[in-house]
Amino acid sequence: MVNIPNALTLLRALGVPLFLYLFLVADRPILSFVVIALGGITDYLDGKIARALNQTSEFGAKFDPSVDRLYIAAVVIAMASKEYLPWSLVIALLIRDLLLLFVVTYQKIRNIPFLQVSYLGKAATFNLLYAFPFLLLEEVKYIGGWCFVIGWAFAIWGIALYFYTGLQYLVKGLQRK
Repeated sequence: MVNIPNALTLLRALGVPLFLYLFLVADRPILSFVVIALGGITDYLDGKIARALNQTSEFGAKFDPSVDRLYIAAVVIAMASKEYLPWSLVIALLIRDLLLLFVVTYQKIRNIPFLQVSYLGKAATFNLLYAFPFLLLEEVKYIGGWCFVIGWAFAIWGIALYFYTGLQYLVKGLQRK
């Protein structure tokens, strides 16, 4: 279903390869920052617009979180490859998402309705999507130090929420009948 929120989510999905090119190939951290920042903004706007215009859809409810996971995975792997993030963090985030993929598969096989994304889950994604752009700018003259501090402040809070909500989803997803 094509509507404004789904178009914004598609735009965010198209930002993933653009980010990867700008960051890994062109070595343009400021443009990479812009792409990720716009991705975070569209993530916020698509949900607000969907509710405000009554354009929520089952497709959007599945597509949006899938694009969020894709965005986060691509960004953290790319950033770790250039030593902006430790690989141990990347592996932990990916394991969390793989565990939840198994929960979704279990729910699908058992014909159990999928869990709705919680407010804390949205807050975790929000924090991570805002942390990474700031971390990209850590080496930019004059603002790098501030960006490093702001980025890790968002990242630490986001990572804590990401694992907390992951545990919640895991327990709730396996308990549903």
